[in-house]
Amino acid sequence: MDKEQLLKMDSFMLLSIINMKLRDEFDSLNSLCEDYEMLGSELENKLSVIGYKYNENTNQFTLIK
Repeated sequence: MDKEQLLKMDSFMLLSIINMKLRDEFDSLNSLCEDYEMLGSELENKLSVIGYKYNENTNQFTLIK
């Protein structure tokens, strides 16, 4: 899967995949973004539309309260 495929994906499906990758493969959003050659803001913007924000402490996108 490449950057374009990820960013075209349904936001809820993207959330699931990104959180799984953060949990299993990457220790930070920056390392995930480097691997996919994308900006963290691209993911953060797409997931903020459905009410999620990156939480550095948990290394996951979580629901904005």
